[in-house]
Amino acid sequence: MSSIKIIHSDDAPKAVGPYSQAVLSGGMLYASGQIGLDPEAGKLVADDVEAQALQVTKNLSAVLQAAGASLSDILKVNIFLTDMADFPRVNAIYADWLGDHRPARATVAVSALPLGAVVEMDLVATVD
Repeated sequence: MSSIKIIHSDDAPKAVGPYSQAVLSGGMLYASGQIGLDPEAGKLVADDVEAQALQVTKNLSAVLQAAGASLSDILKVNIFLTDMADFPRVNAIYADWLGDHRPARATVAVSALPLGAVVEMDLVATVD
């Protein structure tokens, strides 16, 4: 039976509900969804999708680092958008964030996100 380790980074926002930023079990990291919250202010960085998406990538990177993982360890990313018209802008930020690494991915439209966010991402990664 494998144990579960709770992962926390002060460089990513505190959970806005009863969950962890990420959990690590059996060499697999499951990162909870991140929205564009500034970890210090606890508020969305802006209303625009580009600023929020950039903050999401920073938040997820901080959680990965806290777990001892890197961008190249990401296996799967889920992206949630409140408006699919934002897909090209988020896709560009996502591509810049990951460079040549191309994990599996899904992008879906949702009717709303926590705290009025317009983009959210979660991920699964391996950790040695």
